[in-house]
Amino acid sequence: MTSSAMRDLMAITERPEVISLAGGLPDTSSFPPDSFAALMTGVAQTSCARALQYGPTEGLATVRESIIEVMAAEGITGVGADDVLVTTGGQQVIDLVCKTLIDPGDVIVAEAPTYPGAVPAFCAYEADVIQIEMDADGMRIDVLEETLDRLDREGRTPKFVYTIPTFQNPGGVTMSEPRRRRLVEIAAERELLVLEDNPYGLLRYEGDPLPTLRTLDGGIYVIYLGTFSKILSPGLRLGWAVAPAPVLDKMNVGKQSVDLCSSSVTQHFVAAYFADDRWRDYVASLASIYRRRRDTMLDALAEHFPREARWTIPQGGLFVWATLPDYIDTTDLLARALSENVAFVPGRAAFMDGRGGSSLRLNFSGVGEDDIREGVRRIGKVVAEQVGLYGTLTGTVAPHAAGGAAPTPATVGPAAGPDAGTGPGTGAHIVHLDDRRGTDRRREG
Repeated sequence: MTSSAMRDLMAITERPEVISLAGGLPDTSSFPPDSFAALMTGVAQTSCARALQYGPTEGLATVRESIIEVMAAEGITGVGADDVLVTTGGQQVIDLVCKTLIDPGDVIVAEAPTYPGAVPAFCAYEADVIQIEMDADGMRIDVLEETLDRLDREGRTPKFVYTIPTFQNPGGVTMSEPRRRRLVEIAAERELLVLEDNPYGLLRYEGDPLPTLRTLDGGIYVIYLGTFSKILSPGLRLGWAVAPAPVLDKMNVGKQSVDLCSSSVTQHFVAAYFADDRWRDYVASLASIYRRRRDTMLDALAEHFPREARWTIPQGGLFVWATLPDYIDTTDLLARALSENVAFVPGRAAFMDGRGGSSLRLNFSGVGEDDIREGVRRIGKVVAEQVGLYGTLTGTVAPHAAGGAAPTPATVGPAAGPDAGTGPGTGAHIVHLDDRRGTDRRREG
């Protein structure tokens, strides 16, 4: 078992003087306190006895109906209450899928980089995780097919492919529609399960929504993971899985041995919240807040990060993935950054094989715009120190940040076929700081 990089940072980032750009924290302060109090009072007055009692392992029927409503907002139809398993957060879905499918040495295929919280779950079940590189249009499906062919020749079949196709964590990129369709085709051709992790799909700031893998697959090979953590509150610890019936039955059995059922109190809270039918307005307000914070972070990166740095420009979600000059190790950099009272997630936490040493994940949803500016400035300061030290040690003139300059964005991706990028607006741009004289600090086209 390995520790989670994000959880290791939680105690530090609880300190009020630390600006945390590390955890994937939604802005729960935007939830109206009077609404919270009214909902909890309502639960206490009308559902107290039931809320304080055990519930069914699969979750309350009212909550599963609310989940079906949320999935419909993502364009997913044809889901019934019996298809849904309520879980203790989205993280439990990953654990239950591993518990259901993985024996030591079994293969899991994931993106590179992947969700840092999945890494300790995969390690705990002793899986052999093979990571597939990404570009601006998500997982390279051509590389995936080559990898599956190689594994087939070795007599090894992956138990599942794990992907966050929309506003990927930590990469911020979105898988293009041609790649989504091809991934679903591969799953059908090879009878291969796919775990689609979709915490951020409703947090879109620009561009048009793309069909989920579950929509394209129709529920044959795709296990769908959703959560209330990003669209309502992570403190509720409620997520869900929709999976092929044989898999869902085993996940239900696995959950019985862990926690019997998810919190009845928070399930009744969610049921009361959705009965009021204002949840879409709240999600829209979150998207508006996060859009401004994303743009603030992009401005600050352009001002304070070195010329050699590059980063993604997400159309939604909570994260920017930045890559510094390869002579900078962000694991070491984090210790220096913490001395400046700022935190981020170092890139190695998103890989199983030690890659990502010069990258870092930055969250823009959890703190206000002033703290984002100051946090990026502090990171930029310690990066500049490393750049200067490198120049001194090597006798070279290393690039360094020049305040107020602008990046030149470019979308990276193959030119044709199902792995082709579909141009601006499909996911995220990879930004190269080659020309810092322009005026548009975020994007072109």
